[in-house]
Amino acid sequence: MTKLYSFLIVGLLLTVATFAKPAPGKPSSRFYEVRIYHPTPGKYAEIVDRFRQYTLKIFEKHGMENIGYWTPTDTTNKELIYILAYPSREARDASWKAFGSDPEWKAVVAKTEANGKLVASVDQIFMTEADISPKIKLKQASPARTFELRTYTATPGNLENLLTRFRDHTLKLFNKHGMENIGYWVTQEKDGSQPRLVYILAHPSEAEGKQHFDEFRKDPVWVKAKAESEKNGPLTTKVESVYMQPTDYSPMK
Repeated sequence: MTKLYSFLIVGLLLTVATFAKPAPGKPSSRFYEVRIYHPTPGKYAEIVDRFRQYTLKIFEKHGMENIGYWTPTDTTNKELIYILAYPSREARDASWKAFGSDPEWKAVVAKTEANGKLVASVDQIFMTEADISPKIKLKQASPARTFELRTYTATPGNLENLLTRFRDHTLKLFNKHGMENIGYWVTQEKDGSQPRLVYILAHPSEAEGKQHFDEFRKDPVWVKAKAESEKNGPLTTKVESVYMQPTDYSPMK
């Protein structure tokens, strides 16, 4: 009888443990957009300042969530890079339509562009959260961190394999080497081609970020994981990196 009771108790504990185990985190259903503004010559400071004084507030008015605003650490690269979040793609389109027709915004444009347009062109990247992404937090560290925007183009048919490598190995190794995982996304390509992986890391500085990446690449655990994952060929065809510093008005610093 004692053995029977012991068996039942052990079974009960195993059942409770199974149900008590937390479910894997699910990515947010929000829709994201990276926007890269290329100012007209000589208007870089003015476009950055217009966001500071007016644009962020009007975005918020129309239900757009300001995630982060950055400028490249390479000061020869005159760009403003920022990310917005929306409840859905439909909400995004509705918000931009309302923003564009807002009399307050039209007055700002008239005032700030009295001597010519501020923006020469805008690049857009539409994205959804990858299931490997940590919860995206609008933290403002002091001193402000240096951020790195990285974009990976996977070889045909290998995006899921690339995500698996990040899930099983890369994120943990980034943490091990002092790199902070901020957010991971997959793009929605206009032409229906294979999505890309976009992610942001935070570093104490650009120099430390580059040093930590060198250490990461030499880590025997990474060398082994990379070799095993690429037995049938490379998982990426292109890797792009931009180091960025947050603007003074960025919700994420």
